[in-house]
Amino acid sequence: MRGIAMASQQIYGTIARFETAAQLVGAAAAARKAGYRHLDAFAPFPVPGLAPALGFRERRIPALALLIGILGAAAGFFTQWYSAVIDYPIVVGGKPLASWQAFLPVTFETGVLSGVLAAIIAMLIGNRLPQPYHPVFNDSEFDRASGDGFFLLIPSVSATAEERTTTHDFLKGEGALNIRELEP
Repeated sequence: MRGIAMASQQIYGTIARFETAAQLVGAAAAARKAGYRHLDAFAPFPVPGLAPALGFRERRIPALALLIGILGAAAGFFTQWYSAVIDYPIVVGGKPLASWQAFLPVTFETGVLSGVLAAIIAMLIGNRLPQPYHPVFNDSEFDRASGDGFFLLIPSVSATAEERTTTHDFLKGEGALNIRELEP
């Protein structure tokens, strides 16, 4: 009994190769409908309809980038205003101390910079990057994912041997050519 528990901990998930992109999309949609979560798919080109089939949900990165960009612009404007009016007031050429027109270029640049940095950081976190190692790289056939292979990965999150057998049967019923278990 202990050997079965140890074996289930040594399996990262089940990967299946499909012949066409349409089969991959159909299998991903069926897997979501069957209750599998945290699916991942690999294909040599962008496959229309695959993201919704995998359960991809739109992230709020654009709204976050806008919010951080506005806050960055406000911080840039406030820094200039504080230094020109409060900290080190110098009247140059009879201009008022709080000459907002002179503050616009730096305000714009700090807004754009902070918005872009927020979008990049949110994208990296959302995509779980950088990820220099992934168990799919141990699969002998995975190099076909960049040529002509369409792969569906179903992670086995604390799955028992019976659940993995059910996953194998499910994937075979969806038309998978090869089904293998990945070790971490």
